Amino acid sequence: MRALIDRWIDYAAQPPFPGGCFWGANLPVFDSRPGPIRDALRRGHGAWLRTLAREFELAGGRGADDTELAVFQIDAVLNAANIALRFGEPDSVAKVHRVVDGLLDSGHSPTDGAGTGVSSR
Repeated sequence: MRALIDRWIDYAAQPPFPGGCFWGANLPVFDSRPGPIRDALRRGHGAWLRTLAREFELAGGRGADDTELAVFQIDAVLNAANIALRFGEPDSVAKVHRVVDGLLDSGHSPTDGAGTGVSSR
């Protein structure tokens, strides 16, 4: 789970596209516009949420209800980090790690490499 989050942070911190994460930049634009673009974004977002759920459970998630809520929280904090990184706020990386670490309930330090925009994990 942490490796997946770290790769996402690396992608968002140094995006190949203007605007950061392609999905994060386009979902809010098309979420209220019916049509094939919205449908494709919805399918992609659903696949991402299923990936997060699978990885959360493999990392020791505590059950279906917890997984659903954890995935919602992780997705939300990653979208918030994408925006914060666009605004030049690299401390958002540490916040992502704190949220994920809290959800996984481990003693792992959320500050290792945090704030640089590049993960050390």
